[in-house]
Amino acid sequence: MGTSISTINTKEELETFICSRYDEVNRYIDKLKVGLPIPFYSSVDVRESKFKYAPVDHNMYPAGFNNLCSADFTDASVVTKETLTKLSPKANMIGIFPESHTKNLMYLDHLVTLGKMIEDAGYKVRFLSFDPNLFLEGGDCLNLLSHSGTPLTICKASIDQGEIYVFGTKCDLIICNNDQSNPWPIDWTSVTTPITPTPKIGWFRRQKNTHFGYYKKVADDFCAHFGINPDLIQAKFKAVDDVDFEAKNGLDKLGNAVDELITELKPGSKVFVKASQGTYGMGISVVSSGEEIINMNRKTRNKMDVGKNSIKFTSLLVQEGVETIIKYDDMPAEITIYLIDGKSIGGFMRINGEKDDLGNLNSRGMVFRKLCMGEVVESAKDHTTKEAIYSMIARLSTIAAAYEIKEVL
Repeated sequence: MGTSISTINTKEELETFICSRYDEVNRYIDKLKVGLPIPFYSSVDVRESKFKYAPVDHNMYPAGFNNLCSADFTDASVVTKETLTKLSPKANMIGIFPESHTKNLMYLDHLVTLGKMIEDAGYKVRFLSFDPNLFLEGGDCLNLLSHSGTPLTICKASIDQGEIYVFGTKCDLIICNNDQSNPWPIDWTSVTTPITPTPKIGWFRRQKNTHFGYYKKVADDFCAHFGINPDLIQAKFKAVDDVDFEAKNGLDKLGNAVDELITELKPGSKVFVKASQGTYGMGISVVSSGEEIINMNRKTRNKMDVGKNSIKFTSLLVQEGVETIIKYDDMPAEITIYLIDGKSIGGFMRINGEKDDLGNLNSRGMVFRKLCMGEVVESAKDHTTKEAIYSMIARLSTIAAAYEIKEVL
């Protein structure tokens, strides 16, 4: 039975509860998935402090599959097969829409890994794009080499009577790995080939504020059901609109929101001010007071004003800074969990020796380490605990993402 009284009020009590009732918790989340457009895949950045766990970002079109532990891929291919069969039972040819930044050789390694995971599930895979800028040098295909030296080919996509083709071969299903921050000029409503996640939820319209609004509702309901203090699994936040960093409009309002949130936190806390449409760690400042916002220098304001593909940031997420206690070689780290169909398949650690425990680790100086969970913690018991908690947080975050998708379908 659900309850609104919190009987689980500390991080230690939460860990004990989730581990002892893990199957029940996952059955609850499985029920939440029913009828929702769960994205094919997703990744969730999770911070763990002394007092709580919290998701701090959700990626609908994740890169970084090359950073996952190879031991996880056997299970991942099984889940991939189950998921793609559910999405398109007779599918054989799977197309993947990549990002256009093909000079990023590590991203190409990610594409190679993603493609192999799908091939291992029994499908043919082709990479294809509607971005004409990829083919400016002539020809219908772009031949590339990834960081690991693996060849990769991206070819022009075409549409015929609503169906997506590559070189005359019809794609049965498309996996979108392009975040649409620079949307392609295509009327997706006229396309009948299934595409997952939908390109309609790309960064040209998606907002972190919307995601965390949904996550708060999902997390609050989850916590009410199990008698958990909701502060244990989420970061406090405020949404602020109509800010123009270049013209200095709305900075007072944004500064006030920072000060209001800081009064709700422990002394010495910081907050992350994030562009609501920011991606790749862009448009983020970590501050201790609203005064720091109001007195931002031009260089910092420029950084906060415009992001990838010249998206102008006018809506901001003011989010509690969750201090990470995760370390790797004495450097601060955070966990990123990868999911397929809302099921955790593994993850990696993002490490940044140039930042402190409250810094934005998704910035210059970051490196990745495969998350074979034993590297995070030493004892087998604690290993199981961490895996259970990170998975639960990431699954709830993906339910929130499904509500975002539902808005645009």
